[in-house]
Amino acid sequence: MDKRETAAAFRKRLADVQSRSGLSQTAFAAEIGIDRSALSQLISGQNPRLPRAETLLALAARFRVSADWLLGLSDEPGRSMKVLDAVETEQALDEENRTAMERWHHEASGQKVRYVPAWLPDLMRTQAVIAYQAASNEQERRRLQRQTDRRLHFSRMPESDIELCMPLQSLEIFAQGGGIWTGLDADARRDQLSHIAATLDELYPAFRMYLFDGRKRFAAPMTVFGYTRAAVYTGDTYMLVRSKPLIRDLAQGFDRHIRHAEVHAHDTARWVRTLTLR
Repeated sequence: MDKRETAAAFRKRLADVQSRSGLSQTAFAAEIGIDRSALSQLISGQNPRLPRAETLLALAARFRVSADWLLGLSDEPGRSMKVLDAVETEQALDEENRTAMERWHHEASGQKVRYVPAWLPDLMRTQAVIAYQAASNEQERRRLQRQTDRRLHFSRMPESDIELCMPLQSLEIFAQGGGIWTGLDADARRDQLSHIAATLDELYPAFRMYLFDGRKRFAAPMTVFGYTRAAVYTGDTYMLVRSKPLIRDLAQGFDRHIRHAEVHAHDTARWVRTLTLR
């Protein structure tokens, strides 16, 4: 497949995904972190055009299709996300029940880390939240506790330089006990929010947390380790990106989220303390 054929296949399948989503072009574009004019260019532009790596990965993660299928490299629209041999998959847990992310954090010591969490920041979870997420599975509770302790340890290292960016609505939903947090009592949620604020105060400025409006932007759960590795979380596996151009695209996309942040790092702890519980 040459570039023109790949672009044509992508254009057709992008239009199909957008049509099946039931979203307007404006809303669909916002879901994958681009504006409507950029989406229009991808769908109906006169010149063959392939998406940026960040856009491709956001499409795949948000609408649960494979990047290979989007690019016309596969007829199977499932979630086998290997992008032109530049992306591979790795299990989230190894044979010793360690997370791949722990190894990558260790290997990236001294490099800037950019991080979009799936739910709450892992390093800031309280024991009550960990127990709730483990759903009475003691082995899983111990694993999550070790993960939290190790992430916090990495963040406290003198050479740490970590930026976190996430939708402010994730914290609002948590405070209100909505979504997956239905059933977690108000005291546990209050303690968790206090812990997040206190941890932010402790780690700033080496650890900086920004909040953007999730109604306007979409960011797939991912971690970018300097310019050497990026990992996009898909559940049981990570899409591991080693291609420097793709990593650079993901890092630049993350930086755009920061530029559009509604709450900036110096003010995040105060903002968290203002959240009202339900």
